[in-house]
Amino acid sequence: MRLISHPVLCNYYVTYRCNARCGFCDIWERPSPYIDLPTAEKNFTDLKKLGVKVIDFTGGEPLLHREIDKLLGLAKEFGFITTLTSNCLLYPKWAERLKGKVDMLHFSLDSPVKEEHDLSRGVACYDFLVESIAKAISLGEKPDILFTVFETNVHQIEEVYNKFCKPNGLVLILNPVFKYNEVDTGEKLSNLTLQQLKRWSKKPGIYLNEAFIQLRKDGGNHISNPVCKAGSSTIVISPENELVLPCYHLGIKSLPIKDNLYHLYNSAEVQKLISLEGKYPQCEGCTINCYMQPSFAVELNKYWWKALPGTIKYNLMKGTWKQLF
Repeated sequence: MRLISHPVLCNYYVTYRCNARCGFCDIWERPSPYIDLPTAEKNFTDLKKLGVKVIDFTGGEPLLHREIDKLLGLAKEFGFITTLTSNCLLYPKWAERLKGKVDMLHFSLDSPVKEEHDLSRGVACYDFLVESIAKAISLGEKPDILFTVFETNVHQIEEVYNKFCKPNGLVLILNPVFKYNEVDTGEKLSNLTLQQLKRWSKKPGIYLNEAFIQLRKDGGNHISNPVCKAGSSTIVISPENELVLPCYHLGIKSLPIKDNLYHLYNSAEVQKLISLEGKYPQCEGCTINCYMQPSFAVELNKYWWKALPGTIKYNLMKGTWKQLF
């Protein structure tokens, strides 16, 4: 049963450019412009009309955008919940200008071991992460530590939790790795690893969407009965100011917005593409967290119930639950 008929999230790619070279990501390989403020403002107006609650300013590395603070501030003026994930290379430079403008600020971490984290990111990020945590805390900010879980680093959750999160009162987000396109993301997560993740999710200060675990146990999205609602729950805007459908990772169609996002989204062409969400051949077995999370929020099914406890827990920890209603 559908609970919410309008999109709830916008993944706004401010640029595809990145100053890291993560082996499990290919976004940084794409050429890219940067979005401009006047265009973003027009899109914010239409996103509001479409019912979007949350804007995730993403990339690439979003802090490469020279007006990211202004974009975030404008989004807050519109009443959106804002999220941003950074590799931390530029956060110390931006920290004071970003203060109070990001509701859900995530710092990426792949290993508590400096050499391993830097190797994973393709550049020396670790020291900047440590500096960024200290800087954020000094400003009264509470960044989350976003730990992408691979089969090879699941044993490091405890060290990350005890070293970075527990002493600083920071939320640890466990983000199970997902496969897409031809990107090498390592071994499939084993049932033992999934069980470990579920146990960790019960601890204070740790967030994991348990529906991610259930979906992997079920073999991912199935085109015969899709759980994915990427097109109808999420609006994806590219740095070229195009509406990307049905999701960024599949990218079947990109349509120029031309200052007319509201009417474009409601057009017959877009609605037809949306009606096929989760049903494309490439959608079989998909577990991409970016689109499954909002998918779980808009339709009442077993995944909605699995996601509910973690969603409530996280929004209570972050103080954003009132803004969701």
